[in-house]
Amino acid sequence: MGSILRTEKLCKTFSNEGLQQHVIKNLDMEIMERDFTVIMGASGSGKSTLLYALSGMDKPTMGKVFFGDEDISEYSNDKLAVFRRKHCGFVFQSIYLLENMNVFDNIMTGALVARKNSPELVQRVKDLLKKVGIEESLWKKYPNQLSGGECQRVGIVRAVVNEPQILFADEPTGALNSSSGQDVLDIFTELHKNGQSIVMVTHDLKTALRGTRIIYLRDGGIVGEHRMPDYESDDIRKRRESLQGFLEEMGW
Repeated sequence: MGSILRTEKLCKTFSNEGLQQHVIKNLDMEIMERDFTVIMGASGSGKSTLLYALSGMDKPTMGKVFFGDEDISEYSNDKLAVFRRKHCGFVFQSIYLLENMNVFDNIMTGALVARKNSPELVQRVKDLLKKVGIEESLWKKYPNQLSGGECQRVGIVRAVVNEPQILFADEPTGALNSSSGQDVLDIFTELHKNGQSIVMVTHDLKTALRGTRIIYLRDGGIVGEHRMPDYESDDIRKRRESLQGFLEEMGW
């Protein structure tokens, strides 16, 4: 496995009423292909800010972000939009489905931005919907007719329909109940086992257990990381003890 993303002296500063808030500070890191990387840390540690910088959703104040050999921190906003559309998928805590479109059209709209309509694309959408448990009876329903868990599963299909090289997720189970959250995590685990590179921000231990690499942030810098094997449900106790021990060392 090679590197898919890396940063050099990454910094992100925000101005608030004349005061400078340094959220990310001279951060060097590398994201490996096919890894399930989880970013953790206390509130305000810079988790989401880092995710947005890595994905090209926001530009760093200083430093560089490389996707492969390309420095995307130098891209214009238009070029960043093309980069995200071509290479990235996104799943957020808030589920940004278009309320005036049904399930199938929500996904097809995103897919058609990057790909021409074709029988193969339509079939891929159908296959993915079935794979995440959205049956055909729901395809013509609108977001307000679905549960939160169903909407999030539709959001995941929309995020992966164009076969992104990397999937970014920011608290993807934060707004879901326990059962729906478990279903969503199972989908992420299956995506990872099939080779999907994932970078996910979370504060939740149960969610973080699905990762293979845990990065811990404090005050805008990496203070520790922890490696785990691919997730297996029959090894959950040992996995939890391993991760809890690491997080306690980090002061979580």
